[in-house]
Amino acid sequence: MAQRIDKHGLKVDAHLADFIDSRALAGTGLEAGAFWESFSDLIHDLAPRNRALLDKRDALQTQIDDWHRAHRGKPHNAAAYKTFLEEIGYLMPESDAVQIGTTNVDPEIASIAGPQLVVPIT
Repeated sequence: MAQRIDKHGLKVDAHLADFIDSRALAGTGLEAGAFWESFSDLIHDLAPRNRALLDKRDALQTQIDDWHRAHRGKPHNAAAYKTFLEEIGYLMPESDAVQIGTTNVDPEIASIAGPQLVVPIT
């Protein structure tokens, strides 16, 4: 089992902590203590919001699963399914036109097409 150490209230794998402290932060001008304190504050600040979003996702998925079980073996009714998804808040009404920009975003994100790595948050 991996050894975990405490970094400002976070239980962090010892190898990861060593990598962050000795290699990732090298040359950045950030002190390890300041990094871990700020990172811990960020995690503790965002964790309740993240938990609420995960709970909402679970509730939506349960409703969707229930709908599919209730309609098993029946012909697909796209209009009814769309209405259901709108009623539970999975689909939202289309909003007014939104304009976004890519100022101060790395080209690899803003304009260079390429494979994307998608990593689950759980």
